[in-house]
Amino acid sequence: MTFNFSSWAIRNPVPIVLLFILLTLWGGTSFKAMTVQDFPDIDLPRVSVFLTYPGASPSLIESEVATKVENVIATVSGVKHISTVLTDGKAEIKIEFRLEKPVDQAVNDIRNKISQIRSELPADLQEPIVQRRDSATDPLMIYTLTTDKFDEEELSWFIDSEVSRAILSVKGVGSFRRIGGGDREILLELIPHKLSALGISALEVSNQLKKTLLLAPGGYSQLAGGEQSIRVKSQVRTASELARIEFTLSDGRKINLGQISQIIDTVQKQKEHAFSNGEKVIAFEMTRAWGYGEIDVSEAVRAAVKKLQKEHPFIHFNEEFNFVEPTIENYNSSIGMLYEGILLAVVVVFVFLRNWRTTIITAVSLPLSIIPTFALIEVMGFTLNIVTLLAISLVIGVLVDDAIVEVENIERHLKFGKSPMQAAKDAAAEIGLAVIATTFTLVAVFLPTAFMDGTVGKFFVQFGLTASIAVLFSLLVARLLTPMMAAYMLKSPKNKNTESHLISLYLCLVRYCMERKKRTTFSILILILGALNIGSYLPASFLPPNDNSFTEVSLTFPAGSSIQDATKIAYSARNKIESSEFVKNTLTVINNNKGELTAVITVGLLARSSRDGVKKQEVEESLYKLLTLLPGVKVKVGMSGTRDTYEFILSGTDLVALEKHARLVENELREHPDIGSITSLSGLNKPELIVSPNLSKSAKFGVTSFDIAETLKIATDGESEKDLLKLTFNNRQIPVKIQLPESMFNNIAALSELKVPAADGLISLGNVVDFNWSHGPLEITRYDQLRNYHFAIGLHGKALGEIEKVVQSLPSLQNLPSGVYQVGVGDAEEMEELVIGFSVAMLTGLIFMYSLMVLLLKDFMQPFTILGALLLSIPGAFLILLVSGTPLSLPAMIGLIMLMGITTKNSILIVDYIIIARTEHGLNRMEATLDACKKRVRPIIMTSIAMAAGMMPIVLGWGGDPSFRAPMALVVIGGLLSSTLLSLVIIPILYTIVDDVVEWIKGSFTNRKVIG
Repeated sequence: MTFNFSSWAIRNPVPIVLLFILLTLWGGTSFKAMTVQDFPDIDLPRVSVFLTYPGASPSLIESEVATKVENVIATVSGVKHISTVLTDGKAEIKIEFRLEKPVDQAVNDIRNKISQIRSELPADLQEPIVQRRDSATDPLMIYTLTTDKFDEEELSWFIDSEVSRAILSVKGVGSFRRIGGGDREILLELIPHKLSALGISALEVSNQLKKTLLLAPGGYSQLAGGEQSIRVKSQVRTASELARIEFTLSDGRKINLGQISQIIDTVQKQKEHAFSNGEKVIAFEMTRAWGYGEIDVSEAVRAAVKKLQKEHPFIHFNEEFNFVEPTIENYNSSIGMLYEGILLAVVVVFVFLRNWRTTIITAVSLPLSIIPTFALIEVMGFTLNIVTLLAISLVIGVLVDDAIVEVENIERHLKFGKSPMQAAKDAAAEIGLAVIATTFTLVAVFLPTAFMDGTVGKFFVQFGLTASIAVLFSLLVARLLTPMMAAYMLKSPKNKNTESHLISLYLCLVRYCMERKKRTTFSILILILGALNIGSYLPASFLPPNDNSFTEVSLTFPAGSSIQDATKIAYSARNKIESSEFVKNTLTVINNNKGELTAVITVGLLARSSRDGVKKQEVEESLYKLLTLLPGVKVKVGMSGTRDTYEFILSGTDLVALEKHARLVENELREHPDIGSITSLSGLNKPELIVSPNLSKSAKFGVTSFDIAETLKIATDGESEKDLLKLTFNNRQIPVKIQLPESMFNNIAALSELKVPAADGLISLGNVVDFNWSHGPLEITRYDQLRNYHFAIGLHGKALGEIEKVVQSLPSLQNLPSGVYQVGVGDAEEMEELVIGFSVAMLTGLIFMYSLMVLLLKDFMQPFTILGALLLSIPGAFLILLVSGTPLSLPAMIGLIMLMGITTKNSILIVDYIIIARTEHGLNRMEATLDACKKRVRPIIMTSIAMAAGMMPIVLGWGGDPSFRAPMALVVIGGLLSSTLLSLVIIPILYTIVDDVVEWIKGSFTNRKVIG
């Protein structure tokens, strides 16, 4: 005899009530303690290496540094991809490992490998920086500062000292960055004719100054019976003291620094210029630390800024952009949709049952399933993010399902004249197997998503486990609390068992179709095949683009452009952008990195509710069309780091063929009418002045190539930042930059007159070198140790698969030359992983579901009847995607996975009761089938409508951005509609077909035995 938990709960209500009170309190406490995030932090094994080689061109860094480092990194176990970006003086190498590689071990392995070849790398290369790449790298907020009291340098120092200290002290802030502004420096502008008269080179001045001004350890002393450290401290406090520093020349003469240079207390040449709505400003931004929530950190930062504003009333802090708003909106809308989904599901129950007591019993099941879920996921270290909240939002209709089935069955037994207590016991025992089977079917579907491979699998660990826990709690409620409440709250109905006219019509339809099994089955097969054909025409995408209120415009200026030209074009671009009726504000940041000029315009859009249904992608498309008229500028519209681009690369070993073909591909892309914004640096080169030492003349005069390079570097750009001499003024370190007047390097003739150290004194540079003009790449990108050209095409509201088809149809990509290869990266690569991952998850779910059905039904064949319902959801799911114009994307695939569990519930309810009617009530197959249809049609329709009602707030996007969640809900609603309507007819037919096959097999074995 098996133990009946429901009957025990009915007899012992106090422990059950206490259990759920404790679970609710635990869950409520956990909910309040949980961190709110946008996406969950995932520990991906990804490492970045930053290399700085001051003054080196991208080509030089590639040959002398990047290639060597890439080669040694490739020997580390678990490396999947290596991507490198090389610009003037800098290289960033990103390493992606296979997921099984621990990230800490990956960082250590990379660091150890680079240290092994450090001696082979250039001496001037700064120490490589190796660090993990965290997912929390997007800025939370951007503030701009304005004041009449400080000048630009003073305000910059205020931000670097006071503001950064206040913000970085906030718990959860990961990094802080100033945008725009300038830093103070002491400029020693050498006087060329005085240097020549005294026979001194710029290099000699630099070396003498470093030896004179020194702050260094000097060992230890043992005085007065103790040990003291010795420091050599030779410093000056003012610029005038610096001018009085005395040098001793090689011939014994002594001079002051002020005699050969003009000492200027000034501001460094700015690398960034920031403009808010056209007005020059200085700004700052911050990111959150790994493991913290955006909302908590942003609120704490806002409090810190408010305190700073109070302490410094003469400085105006303006919150220019708050990138946390979508997270807040998503959280609030998710919580709101929980309430809306619960309310709609309860309304459906009341409309069908028309009994406030049964409605209350059903309504209680939802919060008592959801709230305890928070307790367990908090223990697991999960956060309240788009993935966990999505899982809970999607299973609202599922959670009420078990309670509906239980209550409806109890109400049916009450109509037989039983007491509420007896009806609850009998109904719970009768429906128990079906409820357990449907719940574990859902778990069998959701749980495999938690163990998918790839990056997507890492994200959906929390989805699969959260959904599984929630449905298990709904089973606990349905088997313990719902029968107990029904037993004590329900009353015997006044009207006894009556049959609805609609049910009679439905039974006539079932009987009609069962008498024409072949024709009905063939019609359903045609419908399913037609739906599969529709699926092949659906556009594919990885993630649907969001519809928040921020976008970004990136401008890349032609090589050789001046900062004045860039500012003028950026100003024009800003005016065009602000002419759009949907643009609220802008922040323009112009970056000048060694002649590479770019501008990034962050654009704030009107709220979604104020755009009259116009999506962000439509605004971006209109902005792109406006900005393409800018002369000589490459334009990209869309936030960096978002999923709004289709990316691919061309790589190869034949660099000439690669560059030539990359330009051909880019031309075809730009000329194609169906392709929008294109980002590529394949055609951007910059002029270079090549200084070639004449080796014979250099040897004759005793001039080394090293001295030539150092003299040029100091004279034209000064020393690298780490080598600059620094003076301490008022506890603040000010760099000292030695440089010749800019007029000296405005033409080759002036450069030729630079003096370099020689064996017999100094010699003009023009006597030992040749000057030649050339050009080199503005940026070099490499992928898996090969030079490549990277292309990013903006989607602007179109599906990834749609753009991919257009791009791949280009003649230049159809006919790649020998030695040139195309590789899909970004979303294109992850889309392949997604399809494989979800296919494996769905197959695993099918295997688990079949195994579970075999164990519960004790039958190997009838589970195929239940699984047949899966195909019935395809017509509705694909048709609703086609009609709504929604691509088949990641959220749509989640909806398909969810349908697997939901649609089998209907068939389980029918098949389970057919078996009961045949084995326990002694009915023949036709009578049992019709009786099952009669008694299960109402709970099936009720649960389906309740589930659809629970999804409606997601589809309608009440209170939040529906971009990510709506495709899931659409698929579930469409699939649920078709599977419910079709399963009510086809499942009875499938049962009889499978039963006929079983009988035929039995008959075949019986005949063999008789013959034998």
